[in-house]
Amino acid sequence: MQVNRLPALIFTMSVLYIFIIPFEPIQLKLFFKLVPMILIMMYAFLKLPKQKTKTHWLLLIGLGFCTIGDGTLQWFVVGLTAFLIGHLFYLTSFLFQWRFSKWRIACVLPIIIYSWLFGSKLIQALSNSGEQALILPVSFYIIAITSMAWFAIMTGNGFVILGGILFVISDSILAWNMFVSPVNYEHVLVMSTYYAAQFFIAHSISSLGKKQTRIVW
Repeated sequence: MQVNRLPALIFTMSVLYIFIIPFEPIQLKLFFKLVPMILIMMYAFLKLPKQKTKTHWLLLIGLGFCTIGDGTLQWFVVGLTAFLIGHLFYLTSFLFQWRFSKWRIACVLPIIIYSWLFGSKLIQALSNSGEQALILPVSFYIIAITSMAWFAIMTGNGFVILGGILFVISDSILAWNMFVSPVNYEHVLVMSTYYAAQFFIAHSISSLGKKQTRIVW
């Protein structure tokens, strides 16, 4: 399959899953949920540069664990763990691409404030609902995904930054809807930002380390 045709196919299958495939039977819904991620993994693999580094392989492994998380999220802690591992691979991949800048480093402050405020509200909701067993894994996950977003910003790579921020938005909506209060159009908002986040991260695999994709702050 030609790599330049995959974005359109990824978009089409994402729209099909989000807007058309019914929620029942669950096996059918799960199958179509995974198709865009499998295509995104193929897209990333086909965009690998000739000179591959640990950054590229770590990013691919992160995509793989996120795909596992997609398939196992109905068992919440299992899926959450897979996504957590995926984020650890992502942030390690981004670590090798850090470009130091005082403005990018300063971005850690709003990220810490956001994670503290959002995490506090989430932990309070879990405690009030009697789901204290989820407080620790959810807390670790919040730390991991917000760290991933900051590490993405530290790369200075536009595609990585966009992917990292969209991932935080997607998971924030999902968590708020699950534990705090219902969010209108939650499914559409979560999955559209999620697929976009994964696509931009995958798209970055060939541009990591190249000056033309860097945002200079």
